[in-house]
Amino acid sequence: MNKSITAFMRNLFSKALTIIFLSLAGAITFSLFQHVIDGFINQSDLTEVLLKSINIGVIALAVFELALIINKEYSEPDDHHHKDAIQTLRGTLPRFIGTVCVALSLEGLIMVIKYSQLDLAGNLYYPVAIIISTAFLLVSLGVFLRLTEKSTINNISEINE
Repeated sequence: MNKSITAFMRNLFSKALTIIFLSLAGAITFSLFQHVIDGFINQSDLTEVLLKSINIGVIALAVFELALIINKEYSEPDDHHHKDAIQTLRGTLPRFIGTVCVALSLEGLIMVIKYSQLDLAGNLYYPVAIIISTAFLLVSLGVFLRLTEKSTINNISEINE
């Protein structure tokens, strides 16, 4: 009885969070279109409008990806969750961290372009820090995947036995 209540609550919260994050991704996408339309109506600088639009779009993609991960990992039946936590992380982390890395890289590059256009070279350490942090995050993901590779292979061999 307790397991069925836990499974029900898990499914309920995962669906609620999925809907919340999908709604946020939709709202962010709507603001993207609104930003582009406002930029063209007000005859803003095209480069600025496009760079900001890329930034908003990548954030919407990251939120959408988070909604998909929550839905996939937490709304499935409880018998699916007997698998190893490392296997679960190996399946979901690369997609999400990859999306975050793309978002951070684009943000850093947009800041470099913006500061270069505005002759604010003294502020370039902010985007450089973002780009270095992104590289560190990506390397950390690679190290995690490499270190957990043996755990996954061992679990697969145990299942086959």
